[in-house]
Amino acid sequence: MTLGNSMLIPILPRMEKELGVSAFQASLTITIFSVTAAISILILGYMSDRFTRKSIIIPALILYGIGGLLAGIAAAWFNSPYLWIMVGRALQGIGAAGTAPIAMALTGDLFKGGEQSKVLGIVEASNGFGKVLSPIIGSLLALLVWHGPFWGFPVFVLISVLLTAFFVKEKKKKKEAPALGKYVKGLFSVFRHEGRWLFTAYLAGATCLFTLFGILFYLSDTLETRYNIEGVLKGAILAIPLLFMMVTSFTTGSKIGKDMMRMKKIIILGFLLMTISFSALVFFTRLFPFISVLVISSIGTGLVLPCINSFITGSVGAARRGFVTSLYGSVRFLGVAVGPPIFEWLMNWSRTGMFLTTAGLTLLIGLLCLFLIHVNKEQESDPHGHTLFKKFQLTTE
Repeated sequence: MTLGNSMLIPILPRMEKELGVSAFQASLTITIFSVTAAISILILGYMSDRFTRKSIIIPALILYGIGGLLAGIAAAWFNSPYLWIMVGRALQGIGAAGTAPIAMALTGDLFKGGEQSKVLGIVEASNGFGKVLSPIIGSLLALLVWHGPFWGFPVFVLISVLLTAFFVKEKKKKKEAPALGKYVKGLFSVFRHEGRWLFTAYLAGATCLFTLFGILFYLSDTLETRYNIEGVLKGAILAIPLLFMMVTSFTTGSKIGKDMMRMKKIIILGFLLMTISFSALVFFTRLFPFISVLVISSIGTGLVLPCINSFITGSVGAARRGFVTSLYGSVRFLGVAVGPPIFEWLMNWSRTGMFLTTAGLTLLIGLLCLFLIHVNKEQESDPHGHTLFKKFQLTTE
């Protein structure tokens, strides 16, 4: 899933020149992928609860590959390829909706307690690892031809389909899925009881992805226009903050277990680091100091996401987990979608204003997490490793 956007970030300036489009139009290739994913994910999340996770993941991967193939063919041979590239990206977005968010629900099905948090940390780290590799792979493929990244998608899809088909062993459903009316009623019950903190967690995840992709868009443009850095070196520089985020995500997921109070503290610390980093970036224009300070925000993102993942995945039982995690994936996609175009507008407005606005946003979300995410100390200290919401799950399934 992460290859879908991160692999194209390094080639956006080149795409502008080759297609004769504006920076805003080029950024829409990121936006349309994420918007179609955000919409489709709600349907696919329900379907994964109704049927099985693998029955959604595999066809979604295939559609993802077809979309990349269409975009590549259009870029290579069509006279006016932009519209067809956008169609291909939309197909990829629909396909992406059935990948990582459903995999997160599958993780919740297969693992419990502290092991679940650890594996969710690995899932988030692999998400970050995809982001680390993506700019480098995208830059390497673009050395062959500027639209090379589009042709890379079907190859990665084929590998993913084979691995999923043969190595993921899904548990059989113990009972029939509920009818749509009962399913929706159960979801309303979930959000009526837990909506305040759940939507805060959704917003936190979306903000992390919004700031991450917005800053990457800014950095990609700056490397090319100010420093004349292109190709693999540009991809490698873009990968630096992502590498720190990946390592932090993996470490955080491995250590948090099911200690809910610790998770809340780590979430607040993560947003505090992001706020400090974005505020300080105003004063740094030279590349090395800028990247060094930017890394602090990536560490903050790596602290927040595994904890949010664990909160959300553990908040509801398997019967409705697909939808709840998919809705979370949907708002994350929306965060990615609006990042590049909003940051493009902010860049044209004011560099200082861009960083201070971003810092203000992360501070606000951190405060919302502080006041709206409540941990029940009695349940949080449960020695059996039950989730914070175990009692609630029994009443809504």
